[in-house]
Amino acid sequence: MPALNSWLDTPLGQHVLAREQAYFDQAVADVFGYHAVQFGLPDQPLLRENRMPWRCRAGESGAVDVTCDPAALPFASQSLDLLLLPHVLDFTSHPHQVLREAERVLVPEGRLMVTGFNPISLWGLARRCKPRDVMPWRANFIAPGRLKDWMQLLGLEPADCQHLCYAPPFEREAWRARWGFMERLGARWWPLAGGVYAISAVKRVRGMRLLAPRWSLLTPAPLAGVATRPAGQRGAVSPSLNPKAPSMKQTE
Repeated sequence: MPALNSWLDTPLGQHVLAREQAYFDQAVADVFGYHAVQFGLPDQPLLRENRMPWRCRAGESGAVDVTCDPAALPFASQSLDLLLLPHVLDFTSHPHQVLREAERVLVPEGRLMVTGFNPISLWGLARRCKPRDVMPWRANFIAPGRLKDWMQLLGLEPADCQHLCYAPPFEREAWRARWGFMERLGARWWPLAGGVYAISAVKRVRGMRLLAPRWSLLTPAPLAGVATRPAGQRGAVSPSLNPKAPSMKQTE
């Protein structure tokens, strides 16, 4: 997504990027596992607050560790604990296939995090007046409700959805500053109308159940070389079963 990377260098793009970076810093900090992948936006350290030992940047171009197509990820099935897709669904012609690939490579209980432009917002309204061949208005603008439905059909359970960038998408920073109160009050007064949404989903596997051992039903095996008293035999217990017990004589 070279065009998106160029747009992120603009003042409006930096405005969006700062809020998304803050979201990812908080969201990935408590996700544990072994393998994490960030697909897209290779110049942004979206995994910097994550502590997994193996972290990789993948993408179609740019300074990435793995060059690949999001619709055909070169990772083994059930091999990733965390996958980030920042605006990947916004700029692909096969969003369903990208989600299927994400579900395939995630381990059970693995985490998927997606960001996208929200059509039900001032950004979506401005898109109607903008040329569709210009960034970011050429994005798919998939509604978050529809995306959640797609995820659930694949066994990806949405666990959290946050909205960012409530102010109108003015190019001039001075104009955005005048509407800065919307950024402060948006989460309270119009929480679903942010220009950007961020959805975190967990891969659920049907029929998978974690069983804890039932220790109360486990009986210890008899010690080797220790003679046990036959059932029904009367008399004192052999001292060999309890080394601390005093020796006793059999009474007639």
